[in-house]
Formats: sequence, C-alpha cells, structure tokens
Amino acid sequence: MASHLDLEEQEQIDELKHFWNKYGSALTWVLIAILLSYSAWSGWQFWQRKQAAQASVLFETVERAVQSQDPTLITRALADMQDKFAGATYTQHASLMGARYFAEHQAMDAAEKNLVWVKEHASDEGLVSLSRLRLSALAMEAKKWDQAREWLKKPFPKAFEPLSLDRLGDIDLQEKKLEDAKNHFQQAWSTMSERDEYRPLIEVKLASLGVDVRTIESEKKKETKE
Repeated sequence: MASHLDLEEQEQIDELKHFWNKYGSALTWVLIAILLSYSAWSGWQFWQRKQAAQASVLFETVERAVQSQDPTLITRALADMQDKFAGATYTQHASLMGARYFAEHQAMDAAEKNLVWVKEHASDEGLVSLSRLRLSALAMEAKKWDQAREWLKKPFPKAFEPLSLDRLGDIDLQEKKLEDAKNHFQQAWSTMSERDEYRPLIEVKLASLGVDVRTIESEKKKETKE
C-alpha cells in the first residue's frame, strides 16, 4: 500500500517537474512583471500623496498671503508650486486664487499670467473653462474685444456654455452689435436651468434690449408642438 502511494507521489512529482521545465521560466517572468507593476503603482501612489501634502502646505501659504495682502509672498509661493507641483489640484486652485487677488488689485499682467498657467496645465475641464472666462473678462476690462472673443473661441463643456454665450453677449454690447448681443443672450437664457441664479440677470439684459423672455418661452412651446 505504501509502495503504491510512493509511486503516485513520484508520478505527481515527475509531472510537476515536467510542468516547471516547460512553463517555469515564463511563470517566473509573469510573476516578476506583476511584482514590478505593483511596486511601481505603490511608488506612484506614495509620490502622489507626498506631492499633494507638500502642495497643500504651499496652498495654505498662498491663502495666508492673500488674507494679509502680501503680493510678493503670493508670487513666490505660486512660482514654487507651479514649478514643483504642476499636476497638483492645490496648485491649480491656488493659481486661480492668486489671479483673483491680482485682478482685484489691478495687477493685470500677474492675473493673466496665472490664469494662462491654469488653462495650460489644469486637467479638470471646469478649471480650464473658468480660467478662460476670467481671461476673457480681463481682456474686456482692457477693452481688447478681439482678444476677449479669442478666449471664448473654442467650445466649452455643456455646463459652462451658457456663461460663455452670456460673455459673448457682453462683448457684443460693448461693440454696439445689438442684434448679436440679443442672439447670444437668448441662447444663454435658453440653455440655462430655470433654477440657475444667474438666469434673472440675463433676463434683465434681454429686457434692456427690448426682448421679453415670455416671447422666447412661447416660441419654444410652439416648436415643441410642431
């Protein structure tokens, strides 16, 4: 009986040896690849966490500098963040914060510089859209109407489309293009949610141009019935 079991065990061992001789090398490389991938992923996660932690410290520095109105510290902290932690969300939000501070204090070149940085480096399309809208506003303040339009030229995500149309209407008004302004404001109003807090302001703009939003609503209802 014991001899019979020994033979079975020997056969199993021989089968395992044969299997290993045939596939062992390939399995070893697969295992190594898996371990290396896991190691790389773990290292990336650790690096990301470290980057985020360091960026958060500098973000707080920018916040304090804005509160204490220290433009030199804001500039230095933002330059450090943008150079070392360009991919961190903290850096992109800090750059928007700094741009707002500079715009409010009439440092338009610094404001534009930080907004352009966000536009070119942010991975979040919402932050990119926000930077483009603010860049357009800066150009309008400088009465650079063509440049203001240029920042709005590329399509916006659906959530930001009404705001871009409204901004185009504002530019039209400045250039005395009243019919174009009406069309842009109407499009902005029509694409906005009824609960949008900004919608009544567009209604005021339309009213100043002689457009009653009730007319737009009735026309939309007719189109729906047809």
